[in-house]
Amino acid sequence: MERILMNINQRILKISEMLKPALKKVFPQKLLQRIKRIFVEKNYKKMVETARVPFERESHPDGVNLIGLVRAEMGLGQSCRLLANVLEKGDIPCSLYDFQLGSTLLKAEEHSWDDRISEAFPYNLNLIHINPDEMMLMYTRLGAEKWSGRYNIAFWLWELEEIPEHWKKFFPMLDEIWTPSEFISNNLRKVTSLPVHTMPYCVEAPVDEDLDREYFGLPEDKFLFLVMYDSNSTIERKNPTGAIRAFRKAFKNNPDVGIIVKINNAKPRDMEHLNRWLEECPNVYFITETLSKVEVNSLIKQADVFVSLHRAEGFGLVMAEAMIVGTPVIATNWSSNTEFMNSEVACMVDCSFATLEKDSPPYKKGARWAEPDIHMAAVYMRKLYKDKVYYEQIRRKAQEYIAEKLSMENAVSRIKTRIGEIYETLERDL
Repeated sequence: MERILMNINQRILKISEMLKPALKKVFPQKLLQRIKRIFVEKNYKKMVETARVPFERESHPDGVNLIGLVRAEMGLGQSCRLLANVLEKGDIPCSLYDFQLGSTLLKAEEHSWDDRISEAFPYNLNLIHINPDEMMLMYTRLGAEKWSGRYNIAFWLWELEEIPEHWKKFFPMLDEIWTPSEFISNNLRKVTSLPVHTMPYCVEAPVDEDLDREYFGLPEDKFLFLVMYDSNSTIERKNPTGAIRAFRKAFKNNPDVGIIVKINNAKPRDMEHLNRWLEECPNVYFITETLSKVEVNSLIKQADVFVSLHRAEGFGLVMAEAMIVGTPVIATNWSSNTEFMNSEVACMVDCSFATLEKDSPPYKKGARWAEPDIHMAAVYMRKLYKDKVYYEQIRRKAQEYIAEKLSMENAVSRIKTRIGEIYETLERDL
């Protein structure tokens, strides 16, 4: 009976999502969101209370059903596609399910994996690459039959040391957790007995040599620093203003240098905030239009230096991509990015630590993050600008180091090894 009720709820959810545009015209958005949240939470609770069907290897072929924002033009979508690429290169049978949040803020126009997208869930391992906050919606939308009898792995990212308390409610639905860094893995191991394994991304950043500075509307004769962030991530954590402050401190009104600020999903509030900091900066170049991944990689290569004075990172993929295309990086020396960069291959900026005095969603009051040393970052900016020998040394070492550290071969080996261990353990326990 419980499964029948859950199937009915699943159908109701699908119908309500189809009718969402019409419902928004009649009911307040906040009311609809509240009703949906109550409905999803109630259905998820029933799922947890219903005994899961144990893993049945013979019920489905060996392979991976990858669930994520496959088409999304944002970091979470890109990292999902990186996992898909690793599975394909490793000859691991896989099927992709494009999980859509329905937000108008998220562009879903990346179609490179469309031929692999399916709703069939043909394999016996589920790899769930979505934020924990969307797990309840995912389970309710897909229904119990998609996870029962399969081995369920969550691939999660988180930027701070303290794991959110509400994540714990998702542990009963999982068999293990993967993350891209030991920073996240170690923090998760403190709050769960589930197996937690670190699976760093591979980094490949193809560029188009025809996409030069002229293509992006940038000057040829200036030394350019690049700052990038997505407004769907918090401006406080990404801290682009930290890079801007360092730039102002380093160069004041030097006409021979400039700063590129690339923003995805630019919000008016963020633009106003950045413009206030950039008022006295020479040669500022805003890029707000959506670019393809090759265009983004090419933009990074056209910059002279990439700067990330983040307060915390769950991985730091763009920093790794800058390194592999040969653009030196100035970065905060804390959190996940320190696992693939050091002072030999990047300009690592010291930091102190600050406690959040109020909530900065999704981060809670009392959490800790870094405060990068703006003076030290400014010193590195001037050094890279003036010292060509140092610049070339950092550029070359970084490119060689990251190509080995985050290679496709290493990523394939880690995932294939772990999947093999999973099957071996499950067979032994049957």
